[in-house]
Amino acid sequence: MDIAQIELALTIISIALITAGVGGAGVVFFRNLQSTSRRRSRLAGDIVTRASDAPIGGGAITEVAGAVKRLGDKIAMQDPAQVSQIKSKLIQAGFYSREAVGVYLGARAISMVLATIAVVLLLPWAISGGGGMLALCVASVAAAIGIMGPDQVLKMRREKREIEYREGFPDLLDLLVASVEAGLSLDAAMSRVTEELERRYPNMSVHLRVLNLELRAGRSRKDAWGGLAERLGIDEAHSLATMLRQAEEMGTSLGETLAVFSEDMRAKRMLRAEEKAMALPAKMMIPLILFIFPCLMGVLILPAAFNISRTLGGH
Repeated sequence: MDIAQIELALTIISIALITAGVGGAGVVFFRNLQSTSRRRSRLAGDIVTRASDAPIGGGAITEVAGAVKRLGDKIAMQDPAQVSQIKSKLIQAGFYSREAVGVYLGARAISMVLATIAVVLLLPWAISGGGGMLALCVASVAAAIGIMGPDQVLKMRREKREIEYREGFPDLLDLLVASVEAGLSLDAAMSRVTEELERRYPNMSVHLRVLNLELRAGRSRKDAWGGLAERLGIDEAHSLATMLRQAEEMGTSLGETLAVFSEDMRAKRMLRAEEKAMALPAKMMIPLILFIFPCLMGVLILPAAFNISRTLGGH
């Protein structure tokens, strides 16, 4: 690559970084503003409509969304075995609509088609020698985004919600133990705990409300708690469902069983916090070596080097 190509590549990379930075800052500002407005609405007692549950509106956007959904429905009909797994992942990520599976499959297919078109259009530019490594890098990035983009977005949402579920589960058990020991039944205690956790853990409270509705509708406690564990997708929920099933079958005291399980959950949360604290020095090693250590060495060595060079120059 000659100097002109290097300058063009640096210019494109700079524009891309600036655009990504401005766009990321705008997205973060919009998300923070949206979260603040939702929090204020919850504190005021208003009903908050989630972005994932809100219908898509507006002319062309509605038509595009309908086309994507129809494409996803056709893909789902060709491979029905994957629908249940994808639906479970979407529920864990916070997409509860019946149309979520079709929209997700359609979006994934369209992203792969767009990535293929981008690669096909960039390959002649790379082969002819005009683009060089820049065209190959852009094609590789487009292919990676098209293939792994939707799955990575879904995975990020799932991981973010799993963090909330793991943090809120010990609080759920503490309140549940207090309610059961106060004389409430397990179903009434769950209804009360759901109301208490709605402001602090809004995503988890959605699944708890579904659990309460299933219990009121007559579903067995074992199946209802098993469904909650599947929707949350964390080990603590599966352990709680198994423990409640065994306590119901063996006739043991529910209050004592929940108290022991609650202590175990608090111990696990403390162990996770200690694990993160112990891993912090190892994570700080790389930025320390790459950024802080060179600056420190420059501050310590450059004045001495300057004095030595001035002294030797004077002689």
